[in-house]
Amino acid sequence: MSLRSAVAAPFVGRGETRLAESEFVVALSLDRNWFSPEQATRLADVAVGEGLLDRTDDGLVPTFEPEDVTIPEEFVPSEELLQQRSTFERVIETVVASGVEKREAVAEINQLQSSLGVTVEAAAVLYARRRGVDVSDAAERALDDLDVESVDLS
Repeated sequence: MSLRSAVAAPFVGRGETRLAESEFVVALSLDRNWFSPEQATRLADVAVGEGLLDRTDDGLVPTFEPEDVTIPEEFVPSEELLQQRSTFERVIETVVASGVEKREAVAEINQLQSSLGVTVEAAAVLYARRRGVDVSDAAERALDDLDVESVDLS
């Protein structure tokens, strides 16, 4: 199951749209017994990095509707969710979910990167956009990763 399901569970379980980070950690570690408190804190960090949660002065707020996520009773998230994915990995996942074969996508992205002389992230975003796949969040991250101070924009 997905990171989205693991992030939604504390909000759905408590019927809240905002949780203090400590409440989020308790919900995942003590209430559900899915993670240790340290792992639950890491999950919050990953979810913020993935754009699924926003950190505010008074807690964590999901950027999606948690109640729209189906969380099966037997669901137990994998510890793999605790690893933050790169922009490239996010774009590839989105492109593959749209129906493109992973090997084909990676090969074409590598060709774009080589021919345009850009980062692999920029090439992946361009590839996705050419295929009509929305990767606007990843595009913003790829742009943030560029050292725009060293680029002559004039």
